[in-house]
Amino acid sequence: MATDKAVEFYKAAKQHVNGTAFQTEIRWQAQRNFREFTESDLLREAAWVVLCSGFREAFVRTCFSFISICFCEWESAALICENADLCRATALSRFGNVRKIEAIINAAKYIHDTGFDIYRTTILQDPIPALRCLPYIGGVTAFHLAKNLGADLAKPDRHLSRLAAAQGFYDAHALCSAIAQATGDPRNVVDLVLWRYLEQGHRFSEDSV
Repeated sequence: MATDKAVEFYKAAKQHVNGTAFQTEIRWQAQRNFREFTESDLLREAAWVVLCSGFREAFVRTCFSFISICFCEWESAALICENADLCRATALSRFGNVRKIEAIINAAKYIHDTGFDIYRTTILQDPIPALRCLPYIGGVTAFHLAKNLGADLAKPDRHLSRLAAAQGFYDAHALCSAIAQATGDPRNVVDLVLWRYLEQGHRFSEDSV
């Protein structure tokens, strides 16, 4: 059955990932609490998702600490807005994509203008449409951002969508939900384990389970 093969593939993926430096990433995801994300969390994770969209995650990881310094360590949207020119100039000295850096600044402006507490309530009520209000956050990246904030969701990116199709599931959500139900792991953890395993070049085949 499709679910049995998916679970076996997931178990192999989890065993592999837990044997690498990325095991800390899995623990981080498991410990996220969607009900408790802060303004700093939202600013940081929105920036991460914006920068990773269309870029290799490994590259973004090499410069994200510097970008964080440029953006006041994500202390508050107000502080970023007050220092927008300096944030922009310093960030562009290392990460030359103007549209993405502007998107981070505009996200801070949106959060500041809306009011974090009000926006946070809206996100908690219906995360995907609420997060799509941020610049550069679309249908797939909204799920990525929600997951990173702690929502128990899977993101339908190309890696997981292909895996779901290969294993006979309607989409990535159905795949991760089935595995989560069988293993007791949250969907966002299932998503991350599978994504990291696939990102490292592993592929599903009938011989891999």
